[in-house]
Amino acid sequence: MADNIKKDAAAEVREFLSTRRARLTPQQAGLPVYGGKRRVAGLRREEVALLAGMSVDYYVRLERGNLGGASDSVLEALAHALQLDEAERTHLYDLARAAAPSGRRPTATSSRIRPTFMRLLDSMTEVPAYVRNARFDILAANALGRALYAPVYDSPLFAQRGPVNSARFMFLDPTSKDFWTDWDKGADDAVAFLRTETGRSPHDKALTDLIGELTARSGDFARRWARHDVKFHRSGVKNLHHPLVGDLALPYEAMELPSDPGLRLNFYAPEPDSREREALGLLASWADTGTAARAAND
Repeated sequence: MADNIKKDAAAEVREFLSTRRARLTPQQAGLPVYGGKRRVAGLRREEVALLAGMSVDYYVRLERGNLGGASDSVLEALAHALQLDEAERTHLYDLARAAAPSGRRPTATSSRIRPTFMRLLDSMTEVPAYVRNARFDILAANALGRALYAPVYDSPLFAQRGPVNSARFMFLDPTSKDFWTDWDKGADDAVAFLRTETGRSPHDKALTDLIGELTARSGDFARRWARHDVKFHRSGVKNLHHPLVGDLALPYEAMELPSDPGLRLNFYAPEPDSREREALGLLASWADTGTAARAAND
């Protein structure tokens, strides 16, 4: 088991560094290009070594997966040479820590929503909000959040297994392309976030199982997974199509919960006088009516 983990970690380092190297041209790196046809589109290993100020042999060792003994100065030099962004740089450090001789202890991820936080979530009546973990399991949502994500909650995928998982819905339910109007971007972001999480939590078996399932069952996921892209998922705009209120462009924020490792609060907050705000008001009325109807039937 330990040997397999080490092999997986080395493969992750090798693929990450080689894909970052392949996407960067000599011109982008500020290197001279002489005549003759290049066999690789991106940088050669010796060019990365030159930019990072290290020997070719040492860089080759690093790219083969031997990041465990690399110092912070070496990692910084690599990040600079490969022009890594913040998420990629953080991922490089995560991979180095995972490859260290002591290994990486499993990250303790909470799966329980504390009652005080659940009360806070329920008090957010004007914005859709939900809490998910790093595997995209939606662990709790307020009434408007459940109403907004009704197509996800109603998916047959979750009729006999839980919890609701937006990554499974995105890649395994064909109707997800109706719900996310910018499906390709959403799919790219989801895979990049999961790749980031594998660096943070390389021993998370549930995460590994999810990735294995999606890779085996979805060609769209497998192609994106092979790119080794990483990304932070903090804020932006989600373009959704709700079956009741139509197209929505919803600004969102995603915040990690310091007291609950691995959990994130996501909420959508459109402008006060926007069409989206009006649509969410209609959706909230529908959600309240549906709740009252269910209570009457109980």
